[in-house]
Amino acid sequence: MLSFDLHKRKLLTVFLLLIFIWSLLGIHWGPELFHTGGMATAGQVFAAMLQPDFSAEIVALGIESSWITLAYATAGMSLALILALLFGILGSGVLASGKRSRTFMKGTFRGILGFMRAIHELVWALFFVASFGLSPFAAVFALAIPYGGILGRIFADMLNDVPDEPIEALRASGASRLQCLLYGYLPAVKASMISYSMYRFECAVRSSAIMSFVGLGGLGYQIQLSLNDLNYHEVWSFMYFLIVLVVLIDGWSTMLRKRISI
Repeated sequence: MLSFDLHKRKLLTVFLLLIFIWSLLGIHWGPELFHTGGMATAGQVFAAMLQPDFSAEIVALGIESSWITLAYATAGMSLALILALLFGILGSGVLASGKRSRTFMKGTFRGILGFMRAIHELVWALFFVASFGLSPFAAVFALAIPYGGILGRIFADMLNDVPDEPIEALRASGASRLQCLLYGYLPAVKASMISYSMYRFECAVRSSAIMSFVGLGGLGYQIQLSLNDLNYHEVWSFMYFLIVLVVLIDGWSTMLRKRISI
């Protein structure tokens, strides 16, 4: 069995290498491939990294934009967690009464989760902007759907990986399926769920900044405006605000995980 798995990995590696080589051959390697002024522009961008604009106006704008970005990410992840818990539990099949219903439940809800996460949040944002206009609802829903699909799939796998022995002990004592979920499955995976959710919250902050490029406000919107004006000093100012935001969330996540593990 091990040799068969290694054989499949070798075939996959060769297949991916062939695709990579084929993609290189499909490129027209002419002089117009590279921008002649690209190196000079790159030099300006990286030089501005060491001289960001931290004037009072930019700092105030950065704080306000950071708050908008964080608000979008928090609201989107809150809704995503609700969707993930609902569809993740149903997609794990732990509440099913029999083998056939378990198979049907897992297939149906895992398919829904797959659809939710298959479309990128930026594409969802474009859909919702077309539907609701430049509204905060567009940003929140665009984050909630794909992140709900990602979290739900991981939650379902976590529940399926819970050892059978504690669950069988609960069933032998007369516990219902819902009680097995509440007192058996969820306590076993609670720490892992919280840890992974915090990691995805960091990702949601970055996605919230990216979605701002469609005009929904926030740090990404300010970065886009500064880029359009070729004001790279301001670009890096807002980039540093985004970095600080992610680092603070990472620190909060680390503290939370330590408290859970105690």
